[in-house]
Order: sequence, then C-alpha cells, then structure tokens
Amino acid sequence: MSSDAAGVQRRNINSRGDDAAMPTASSNSPASSPFSNDGGGPASPNRMLRDLRGRHHLLSTAGGASPDAMATDVAQPAAASLTDFSAQPPEAGHANSMDDAGGGGGHTSRPPLSGPRSGFRRLGLRGMKQRLLVVANRLPVSANRRGEDQWSLEISAGGLVSALLGVKDVDAKWIGWAGVNVPDEVGQRALTRALAEKRCIPVFLDEEIVHQYYNGYCNNILWPLFHYLGLPQEDRLATTRNFESQFDAYKRANQMFADVVYEHYQEGDVIWCHDYHLMFLPKCLKDHDINMKVGWFLHTPFPSSEIYRTLPSRSELLRSVLCADLVGFHTYDYARHFVSACTRILGLEGTPEGVEDQGKLTRVAAFPIGIDSDRFKRALELPAVKRHINELTQRFAGRKVMLGVDRLDMIKGIPQKILAFEKFLEENPEWNDKVVLLQIAVPTRTDVPEYQKLTSQVHEIVGRINGRFGTLTAVPIHHLDRSLDFHALCALYAVTDVALVTSLRDGMNLVSYEYVACQGSKKGVLILSEFAGAAQSLGAGAILVNPWNITEVADSIYHALTMTSDEREKRHRHNYAHVTTHTAQDWAETFVCELNDTVAEAQMRTRQVPPVLPSRTAIQQYLQSRNRLLILGFNSTLTEPVESSGRRGGDQIKEMELKLHPDLKGPLRALCEDERTTVIVLSGSDRSVLDENFGEFNLWLAAEHGMFLRPTDGEWMTTMPEHLNMDWVDSVKHVFEYFTERTPRSHFEHRETSFVWNYKYADVEFGRLQARDMLQHLWTGPISNAAVDVVQGSRSVEVRSVGVTKGAAIDRILGEIVHSKSMVTPIDYVLCIGHFLGKDEDIYVFFDPEYPSESKIKPDGASVSVDRRQNGRPSNGRSNSRNSQSRAQKSQAAPERSSSSGHGTANSHHDWREGSSVLDLKGDNYFSCAVGRKRSNARYLLNSSEDVVSFLREMAESTTPRAGFQPGAADYMYLDRQ
Repeated sequence: MSSDAAGVQRRNINSRGDDAAMPTASSNSPASSPFSNDGGGPASPNRMLRDLRGRHHLLSTAGGASPDAMATDVAQPAAASLTDFSAQPPEAGHANSMDDAGGGGGHTSRPPLSGPRSGFRRLGLRGMKQRLLVVANRLPVSANRRGEDQWSLEISAGGLVSALLGVKDVDAKWIGWAGVNVPDEVGQRALTRALAEKRCIPVFLDEEIVHQYYNGYCNNILWPLFHYLGLPQEDRLATTRNFESQFDAYKRANQMFADVVYEHYQEGDVIWCHDYHLMFLPKCLKDHDINMKVGWFLHTPFPSSEIYRTLPSRSELLRSVLCADLVGFHTYDYARHFVSACTRILGLEGTPEGVEDQGKLTRVAAFPIGIDSDRFKRALELPAVKRHINELTQRFAGRKVMLGVDRLDMIKGIPQKILAFEKFLEENPEWNDKVVLLQIAVPTRTDVPEYQKLTSQVHEIVGRINGRFGTLTAVPIHHLDRSLDFHALCALYAVTDVALVTSLRDGMNLVSYEYVACQGSKKGVLILSEFAGAAQSLGAGAILVNPWNITEVADSIYHALTMTSDEREKRHRHNYAHVTTHTAQDWAETFVCELNDTVAEAQMRTRQVPPVLPSRTAIQQYLQSRNRLLILGFNSTLTEPVESSGRRGGDQIKEMELKLHPDLKGPLRALCEDERTTVIVLSGSDRSVLDENFGEFNLWLAAEHGMFLRPTDGEWMTTMPEHLNMDWVDSVKHVFEYFTERTPRSHFEHRETSFVWNYKYADVEFGRLQARDMLQHLWTGPISNAAVDVVQGSRSVEVRSVGVTKGAAIDRILGEIVHSKSMVTPIDYVLCIGHFLGKDEDIYVFFDPEYPSESKIKPDGASVSVDRRQNGRPSNGRSNSRNSQSRAQKSQAAPERSSSSGHGTANSHHDWREGSSVLDLKGDNYFSCAVGRKRSNARYLLNSSEDVVSFLREMAESTTPRAGFQPGAADYMYLDRQ
C-alpha cells in the first residue's frame, strides 16, 4: 500500500478526573450547569430562554511536543503505510508537532478563517457579522523562516479551526503564539504581515518566557495537576522557587496576550480564551475594559477541589477565571469541580447557574465538543481510502481487528490496555491466531525521562507478548511508534471490529468519535474507559470499563468479540446518532451564542445593582443641611479587615473578634464631636462588643438590632415591646448547642433577643446539610408554635422574636434620641450605611421619602417589621406562617418599653413616634448605602469597609471649620452588622 503525505500528530490532554462518578446531563440537552458541590446530584435545568437544544460538542485540537490542552485524541498521520503492520520491532520516532490550539493531524488543509458565512440564526445576527477574537496559546499555523523577511506558513486544519469555520455570520480572527522565537523587528513585521493573510495575529514570546511560562508553569505544573498526576516532588526547595518564578512568567505571558487583544479589540467583539495556558487572561481583559465579552474554555479536565487546592496560586487563578462572563468545560463533572473549588477555596456561593460573588454571576456550563463527522464519511468514499480498506481487509483476513490510537503518554493507559489483551489471550487460547491488536502510539516529549521510561516499558511488554503468543508468520500485537495520515487512519477505523480506549484520565478522547463516524457499514464495538469524558456521551452504546481493572477489560474484550450482530447494531446506532448530530461546528456556535446570552443577562442584572455612592454629592448635601443623622453598620462596615491568605473562611479567631478599623477612629471622633451631627452605631452584636469598640466616642449605640440603646455616656435601656414573648429561648438554645457540637468549626452566639448559629468556617457542604437539618428540627419542635422569625444568611441561621429588625426598631430609637436631646430642628439629612441581611434592609425603606409615610408609623404603635422590598425581590427572612395570628397580636402590643434585669428602661412619658415626626427629608438628602451587597434595597453601594473608611475620612475633613464657612446642622450616622 502506498503511503500518503506525512501529517501532523494530534495529542489529547483531555482527561476526565473527578472524585466521584456523576451522571452528566443528557447528551441531547443544551449546555448543562453544575451544582455547587462535589457530592453531585441531578443536573440543574437550564434557563428556558435558551434556544439551545441538543448541543453537546467536543473540541479536537492540537498537540505539540508537550502535553497541550486543546488536543483531542484524534489520531494523526505519519509517514507510514498500514502494510508496515507486519511483525517488525517497535519503532520510536518523532511526529510533527501540532499547535495546541487546534490543528488536526493529517486533516486536509483548510482555507484561513474566512469565507462566506450566513444566517447565524440563534445569535439573531441576520445581515451582520459579529467579530470573534479567538485567543489560544498557539496559532493554527506552522511558521518557517525562509529569509530575513520571508516566511512560509502551513495551516493546521484541526478541530477548533473546523469548528470556527462552521460558525456562520462570525468574522473570526486568531490570536496566539506562532511557536517560533522571532527576536528581530524585521522578522516580526514580516511574520505579522504573512499571518494577517491567514486572519491570524501573532504574540511574540521570547525564549525565557516560553521556558518559564510554557514548558514550566503550563506543562510542568498545571497540566500534571489537572490530570491528577500531582505537583512536582523532586526538590521541594527548588520546586518552591520555581513555582514563584514560573507563575510570574505565566502572568507576564498572559499580559502579553492581553496587550495584543487590546490593539485589535473593537467594541462589541466576542473574546474567546482557550485553555489552562490563559487562565489569567480574563482578568487582564476585564481590568482593561469591564464591558468586554469574555468567554474562557478549558480543554483539559478540571480536577476535584481536593486536588486543585494543593496549587500554591489556587485562589489567584480561580478569581482570574471568574472575571470571564462564561466559563466552559467538556463535561458536567469538570464544571462541577470548578464550582466546588470556588466554593470551598474562595468561599463564594455556588448556584445552578455558576458562581456568584457579591451579586456578580459567572456562568459555568458544560459544552462537550464533537468532530466534523461529515469529513470522515466523505473520506470513506474516496478511491484512495477504498484501496486502503481493501488492502487491510486482505492483510488481516480471517482475524478480528482491534485498534488503539493514542498519544504515548502516562494518562492514556497503553500499558494497561496491552496487559489486558495479554490476559485475554491467556484465558482464551482459542483466539490466539484469530485476533490482532493494532496499537498506534504517537511519541511526544521524547526528551523527558518519564516519557522515555514509558516508551521502554510499552516496548518491553509488546515484545514479551509477541514472543509468547506469536508465530513465525503472525504476531498478536502490531505496535507503531508514529502517527498515520488521514486517509490511512479512516481506512483503519473502517476495518476495525473493536476499538479499545483505556485512558486513565482523559477529557474527551475524540478517537472514539472518529471510530464511530467511520463504522457506518461494519458497526464495530467500542470499549471505552469510564475515565474518558466521551463516556458521558457515548456510554450508552459503548462498553464502559475501568482501565485499572485488567480482568474487567479482558472480559470486555471477549464480550465485544463475541457480541451478536443485533446488539452491535443497537449500540452503534445510539453512538452514531450522537456523533453525527453533535459536531464541532455546533459546539462553537453554541458557546458563542451562550456567551452572547450570558452577557445580555448580566447587563440586565447590572441595571439592578445600586450605583456607587456619589461621595461628593453626599458630602455637599451634608454640609448644606441643618440637622444630620448618620447611621452606620459595624460588622463588614466599620470593622478592620482580616487577611485570609487565600484560605476559605479566613482566620477564624481574628475574624470572630470584631475590631473597629484603626483608620476610622479619627474621622469618627470628628463627626461625633460635631454638635449638629448625631451618630448611631446600629448592630446585631451584643452590648459588650459595642461597649468595647465605641466607649470613647460621643455617639449612640444600638445593640441586638436596636433592642438595646444607650448614649456612650449613659446607661443601657431596652426598646423591646413590653409583651415580647421569649419562652422559646431555652428549647432553641438546646438545638443550637447540639448542632454546634456536631459541626466542627461552627459556633453560635446567645443574645438576649436572638440566637445566631454561624458555619462560615465549617466545611461548605457539611455546613449546608447541617443547616438544613437544623431548620427541620426547629420548625417541627421548638418554634412550631412560637412567634419567631428565622433569618438565613449565606453561612448562618438566626432565630429572633417577631418584630426584631433594624427597621422596626429605628422609630423607637429615634424617639428616644429626640426626647433625650430635646431636638426641635427637623432632621433634614440621613446617611445610612451598612452590610445588612435582607431581613434588616427594611431600615432603608423606613427612611426613603419615596415610600408612603404609613410604612414608617404603624397604627396603635405596632412594632412589626417592614419587610417590603424594592423591585419585588423577596426578603431573605423566613417567618413562621403558622403563627401569623399570634404575630399580629404581638405586633399590636402596647409600645411602652419594659425593664430588663441589669439595665434601665427607656423613658416612658413620651411618645416614641416623635422620632418619625422629626424627619423632614427630601429625596436628594437621603443616602442609603449597602456595603459589599450588590443585591440590596439601598440606593447606593460601597464595595468594602475600606471604601467606607475613605468616605468617612473625606466627610470628617469637610466638617472642619474653615475661615468664612459656617458648618451645617446635625447629622446622624447609623452603623450596622448582620
């Protein structure tokens, strides 16, 4: 048989790694979204608006001399004829390297990323083309320098290139490294011009960057870790130093890619970043322009959070990827692992849609890639392929043909496959001269000792088996250390009876797809590793095996060889339907469509996020007003931030000890000393915490959501309604103590009017399960007939008496303050800043002049909480609906304050409702501001306590008397914590 032109090899680094097998979404469902845990569960339903039916795809991309990601186990051609499968010694050799971003070995050349496209239906872009910038580590070309300003380019038409060619109405350009070092400007300009004709844009990396970034951090750290091979262990001190230098080079290289994107970006462009080489790129792009449409797709597995957490730069990389609008993976398992890592390591909230961080949602979904199945079907009709098929049929007449096509890599399970075949021959000697295993093992990284050792091991096993079971005229294993050209590969697929894929970790493995596409006539059997991502899609038709179980694989070989034609037909029909309908082109189209949808939805959510507090306007109105009220929260508002060093939950001991931010003491003292400014610190904390932090300031303290009040120079008094029922306290305390003992690193606070159980520092999933169990215990027992509210925070459960909210207490607090200060001048300015739970955001509604006044003053002095929320958003609080009648009775109780042991009572001779009557606000003189909570009823937003410090410092400086300037009237500051 004549040999076709040598082609390029393809490597697969897509290995499947998860700590527990999980069912993925149906193979004919749209992109699936992960739950936020490692424990699994049914796939969450996608949004109804997504018109993405039946789209699961797999990316087939390239590999070079090292394990690169965008590679999909598609066998590549090499200068070898299939007639060379005679009993020759195994032969090692180099295969031509392939770009990581997408060429497919042996695939016929394609035109550059241009050409007519029409009707990108699902994007709704009829009559126009959307620009798509594909950013990958390698360009889909091979560049060779022919002179000072002359370059020859060869297009590598692999899976990703083919996929993008199939996306209609998209004008795609490719940005990446050309794979060559070009130190001189003349050569760089010449290569840039040459690549421009192929719609490619180069990123020029010097040799040192390539060594540290590509060979070092990407291939020596990230790739092994993502494939469950762990981090380097040789020299721990040297490894630590290498981590730092290689990660610095990794970030520099990603910034170099970003700089090139900046130069060519136009408003409205879609930027699609590919693979673990560019995990830092989404952050670089968003830092430059927050409105960029950025998607990131990983072509390798994403490991379990228990594996990923060993990476020193774990948090920084996760946060960088989360800057993207859409994050895609090949399988649901990998997406679930990513969400779990964000939840467990960063402490963020995992949702069915993705990962949420303070209102900002990064969508995470599974987009399995496919192949260009029509290309393989067309190839089978070519005369050259038919000749190859006839030659192979004659060559192996009377014998069943088994086929393995792999890159020679540790994750491919080649030794396990050959050993399983040996066991099959041992147990079934009648098959010795009736079956042959053709194993194509494409060499990669031949300069690496581990790969050299693997090559020697495979050759030794093959030689032993052939010597044991072979004859002078035939051997059971034909091993070829090279790739095959495309036509020969298609012919080999067509004549194969059983394809054997035994990957130990494999993201997708498109060899299985290509084999199925070429089996329209023969309908052979596919034995597929359950650790390959393709098992999620082809598992129904394939025989799934654990490659580590040699006996199981040997039994599966026997089952496949003796399978009835009816069973083969049924299995093949299922897989063939999937492979031919879920193509690489649909995969690319689906991802781009999903990215556009995600960005549109994010823009809608952004419109609901409060704008940043206009500090100049707030201070200007402050100075012009006559009587000011400032209300500030405590926890996460005035507290000192604690460095967590990237650990989930931070430092528990330091964070539990609430301390006033040291930079706030000066500004806070200046504001408190202004006789026209009243400052209130309103907090959920108990009285001792507030006394410790604010004893030196001239302000008012309101503890336990306003149930206790005192000026710092006075005594504590209670503002609780007289008939507040606290009979539930003892029974709820027992439940909280029980769950605290059962949940490591959880704790609860016993306050006089509430209990708070916090599991922020416990294991995320276990804490959630315990919280769910606790709620069941509470609702069926201690609070089943009690007038209480249950308030659920992101990592806490609080039980309060009905009516204990900051909004319900503020009127009574103001009444006491007005009476104590004999206040006559109406309050004409209110600033309310806090990190409040949703249940306590009724305080924003209380002061908002746009709300009816009756929402502030309840008839008969009722103290029920105001729980209306803007935009129709539900409250985070949960009330006992079975006790609505008793609550109504409690809410209309007499408003007089009751005395409490250990503290005084508020003066009872004045009407507390005079606090509301003293308000004289205009819309532009009220500033409510949420701290770090983007989903809020507040008018404005500050991102952190540091922003609060800066704002209050600026406000305090503005109150300093200046020559010719008369300061305004009193202000009230209101401080709160959840």
